[in-house]
Amino acid sequence: MSVQKSTKVSNNNAKDFKKHTQLRNGKLLEQTDDHIQEVNRKKRDLKLSQILNCTDSDSEVAKNSESKESKEESPWYDNSNSDFLKSVDTKAYRQYDLACERVKDFYKEQHENQTVAYNLQARINFKTKKRDVMTVWDALVKLNVLLDESDPDTELSQIDHAIQTAEAIRRDCKPRWFQLVGLIHDLGKLLYFYDSKGQWDVVGDTFPVGCRFSKRIIFFEFFKNNPDNDNPLYNKKYGIYSPHCGLEDVMLSWGHDEYIYHIAKAQSKLPPEGLAMLRYHSFYPWHQDGGYRYLMNENDAQMLQAVKAFNPYDLYSKTDITYDIEELKPYYLELIDEFFPQKLVKF
Repeated sequence: MSVQKSTKVSNNNAKDFKKHTQLRNGKLLEQTDDHIQEVNRKKRDLKLSQILNCTDSDSEVAKNSESKESKEESPWYDNSNSDFLKSVDTKAYRQYDLACERVKDFYKEQHENQTVAYNLQARINFKTKKRDVMTVWDALVKLNVLLDESDPDTELSQIDHAIQTAEAIRRDCKPRWFQLVGLIHDLGKLLYFYDSKGQWDVVGDTFPVGCRFSKRIIFFEFFKNNPDNDNPLYNKKYGIYSPHCGLEDVMLSWGHDEYIYHIAKAQSKLPPEGLAMLRYHSFYPWHQDGGYRYLMNENDAQMLQAVKAFNPYDLYSKTDITYDIEELKPYYLELIDEFFPQKLVKF
């Protein structure tokens, strides 16, 4: 009897140690991602009244009504009438020259380890390993649990950012599928719970592997210790690809973008533009800095337009403004069901 009791206590201690380790690692992941995002978008002082407050005056109501009609008449990829984006100082974001050492250390590790061999194995693992089966909302909550166990005073949680992004898109009268992309675009960070090797294969900017690393990739100098950099199969301009082969056939560095893209492609009703937003939103060397045009085909030009329409909502939406998630939950549950009608998703 005493042996059984001792074994039970030992098992409980092991579970507590495992939980503590997960929380500690989760905090490190969030700290790394926070620092990366801090570089991506140096916070501006956006007051709540500038974005959300509405007055009851007839002139203001008329102005808002006119603005809404203008947005609804504009093509979904046209952000010129966005009230949200008009209030953003875009020059204050992605200031990598001010990057802290933690961000530089992260990209050094990422650039050294994102090889063709690793990416092939990561995709094999994705297709063959069993993970969780749950609803999209439960997945958001699962990711949020990880972030809630880290320091809540340093940054907003991922579910807050998901709602912020989706609400900014919704406020600008974008299509419902566009709003859903805003909600789930970072859901691939669930990868950390499953097959990740650390932080370097979950977060950060993405880029093609299997061809020469572009100098447009942030901290390009760190690729010098990547084995592929000296491999004649991979260090040429086109590498294993052909001119204008299309990005659909290009292997991008494995992380949360690729992960959620493949899940949504197989299990959602999102249009190609929405899938492109998921897959390429961290592909800054391409959609922001103009790299890898020689791998694009005609379809990629259309997808680039979609990604450029989405990216500002992701990059500039993290502010101190938060929403009542429980109040908004019914709307987003309905939105999720519209594009994930099978309810349960295989993650």
